[in-house]
Formats: sequence, structure tokens, C-alpha cells
Amino acid sequence: MLDRRSFLEHAGTGLSGIALAALLGQDKALAEPIRPVIQPDAPFAFRAPHVLPKATRVLFVFCSGAVSHIDTFDYKPSLFKYDGQPLPGGEGLITFQGENGNVAKPLWDFAPRGQCGKYTSNLLPNMSAMVDDFCFIHSLTAKSNTHGPAESQMNTGFILDGFPSIGAWVTYALGCEADDLPAYVAIPDPRGYPQMGPNSWTAGFLPAVFQGVSFNADKPIAHLNTPGGISPEADRATREFLKFMNEKHLEQFPGDSELSARIASYEMAAKLQLRAAEVDDFASEPESMRQMYCVDDSNKLKAAFGRNCLLARRLLERGVRFVHLFNGAYAMGEGVGNWDGHKVIKQQYDIHAPILDEPCAALFKDLKARGLLDDTLVVWATEFGRMPTFQKGASGRDHNPSGFTAFMMGAGVKAPFSYGATDDFGYKAAENVTTIYDFHATILHLLGLNHEQLTFYHNGTERRLTDVHGHVIQDLLT
Repeated sequence: MLDRRSFLEHAGTGLSGIALAALLGQDKALAEPIRPVIQPDAPFAFRAPHVLPKATRVLFVFCSGAVSHIDTFDYKPSLFKYDGQPLPGGEGLITFQGENGNVAKPLWDFAPRGQCGKYTSNLLPNMSAMVDDFCFIHSLTAKSNTHGPAESQMNTGFILDGFPSIGAWVTYALGCEADDLPAYVAIPDPRGYPQMGPNSWTAGFLPAVFQGVSFNADKPIAHLNTPGGISPEADRATREFLKFMNEKHLEQFPGDSELSARIASYEMAAKLQLRAAEVDDFASEPESMRQMYCVDDSNKLKAAFGRNCLLARRLLERGVRFVHLFNGAYAMGEGVGNWDGHKVIKQQYDIHAPILDEPCAALFKDLKARGLLDDTLVVWATEFGRMPTFQKGASGRDHNPSGFTAFMMGAGVKAPFSYGATDDFGYKAAENVTTIYDFHATILHLLGLNHEQLTFYHNGTERRLTDVHGHVIQDLLT
């Protein structure tokens, strides 16, 4: 039972909280929600951002499996000095898969790159050659050391299932500039899906229409073409009748977002029957462009990923708002088709790196050459980093959410620029420690969106991509 003293104590603190909220509201210290108005018959109609944006579209390249930051972009001389010795202060350290062994230096040489002289490894030489265009964040931290939840946090903001992806939030807020292509496209790796699968591009509790449309260069949108034996006239009449029936049903149930999404998807499918074939058709691309993207490379996986990169550019230049490009898949097992290098990292990364490196660098260079970086934000990320030690009894690195690297390029970010730092061994973020909430808040800010005000009311809570956390990383901004 609640005694009198406890009742008065709780009542007093509760009233003071209400008073504080009122005062903060008067001073505009609490951000008021800004929920976009969605037209059921035109859910992808253009919607103005909160403020003038630096970027109008996003390319988000996500590498599944946790790319090792200390073997790519985060140069740590101490790893060479202490190679083969116990990690100072980390004796007997237990991480995700168990006990760690000794410090292991990077297995690829580092060298200064670009005009800025940034030290990067030769694992990804083509991407490293572009460091003058990159804005690195070397102090990212994640909330989970498990792939699924960590992938979920990087792509949705939460380690739990059921929350909207960042692409869904962006298209919910802004709509799209193209009316004959999806606003949000997810391009899975040719080897399959990331560990979180379609949850990486889900709409969560947002209206279902904002879920990413998933297809890649070799697997076009499913069930798009009219079955053989059905004439164009019959197909058109069927669609018109279906639209009529759906609209009548929607009049009876105006809050049914799934029905609205279904109607919009049918209408989009009709447009895509004409448009998608053109986007997927690379015949109009000159031979020099095909070679640049490696679309006919003898490495079949590299060629397939190169076609995905070329598809990403074609979607962006045609007005798609958010393109989510995935590299790495889990259908083949740990480290086989992804960056999860626990056991034999040298052998595995020497396979994965060529698939990613040249095609992805080609995409970045092409966007720059076409002037698309003037209003496109490019993001490259992975779910967490890897340990500066090898796992005990193995020649690979365990999971490390305590410090890792991502980078941005394009509209609104400084380049060349490096923000934050891990400690001398690349183990923990030590300078300007940054959360994924901060990362997401900065992406939304560059799109002209206030991450504290972009909300959706769900189950009694004003939900947002950054939950109740996050600050825009002002030092990155031009």
C-alpha cells in the first residue's frame, strides 16, 4: 500500500514535472511534433522539409557483417607495435564469441591517400583513392554486439524488430520527386539478404506504403509483368475495376493505411510496367560506363554487384528519394558471403573486398561527375566494428560495437574531414563519442528535417527515428 508520505512525495514531483514541461513549452525548449499530411490517393506527393535542405536524396550503402575499421579506414600504429602481444589492460578479455587472443596488426598495408594524406589500407584501394571526398566518423558506437539487433539499429534506429527503417522515415516525411518510380528502393546484394532481411527496409508502424521496394539488377520487381494470354485491354479494364472497388472500400474505412498502400502499389505497378524496364535496361549505357562499373567482369559476383551500383545511379538520377544499397548477405553462412570475419579474416576479406571496392567507387565517381553530389547525400556504414585482437585459436576478429567507422560524402558535409577517434588500438571510441542516434539525426538534418519533430503517433507514444536521443553532429556540416 502507498503511505501518506510517499503519496505526497510522488504528487509533488509529478506536479513539478508538469510545470517544467509547461515552462519548456513556452520557451520552445520542447520540440512540437511535425507530422506530415499524407494524401491517401497520393502518398508519395512531394512534401516540404522543415527547413531548407542541403540534400534532397540519399544513397545509403550498408555492408552487412561488420567491416573491420582497423583493416580499412582507421589507422592505428600501435597495432603494429604491439602485434602478437596481449592487449594492454585487456588480458582475458571476453567478447561476443569468447576469449580473445593477442593484438593482431592489420593484414593489409596502410599508406597516405589523396591530397589530404589520409592513411587507409589497400584492402579497398579504389574507395581509398577518394578520401578527399569523404567525411569520416571514426567514433561510432552501437548498442548491440549481435549482428541482427545491430543491423536493425543502423537501419531503423532500434535494436528491436518492428520499427521503421530510415528510408521509410525519409519518404514518409518528404514523399518523392518521381511519380513513376518508388520513393524508396532497397537493392539487396546479389548473394541474398542481410541478416535482418526485409526488416532492414520495413515501414514498421508507419503507413505500409512507405516500405522499401526490393529488387536488384538481376532480379527485377516480382510479379510486375502481365501474364501471357491476357490482352492489354483486359488488363487495363481489370485494373480500373479493381481501383473502383478499392476506392469505394476506402471511403468506408478511411483510416486503413494498408488498403491505401495497396491501391497506391497497384497504381505504381501500372507505371512501373513501363518505367522499370527502362531503368533496368543498361543497353543505353556506353561501353566505357559498363567497364567502369565492372558489369561484365569475369568475377560474377563483382559484376552482379556492379550492375546493382549502376542501377542505384539510374534510380537516383530519375528522382528516387532513398536508395538503400546492400553489400553482403547471410544465406551462405558466417563470413562466407558477408564481412563477418571471425575465423580467417584475410582469406574472407580478400574475396569480399573486390566485389565491393571497384563498383562502389565507380558509383561514387559517377555521381560526382554528373553533379549529383550537389544535392545527394551518400552514406557508407556497417553495423559495428571488429576487435584489435584475433579471437583465441583463430585468425579473425570478434565483434566490437565500442568504436567503428562510417563515412558520408556529398551535399552538406565537409570533405576531406575526419571526426572523432578511437583509442590507440581502435578498441573504443575515445574522442567525440558518437551514437547511431547522432548519425541518424545528422542525416535527417541534411535533408531539412528536425529529428526531434519528425514523429508518428503509435500506441500512445510520439515515435521518432532517434527515439529520445541524438544530436546533430554540427562539426561535419558545411
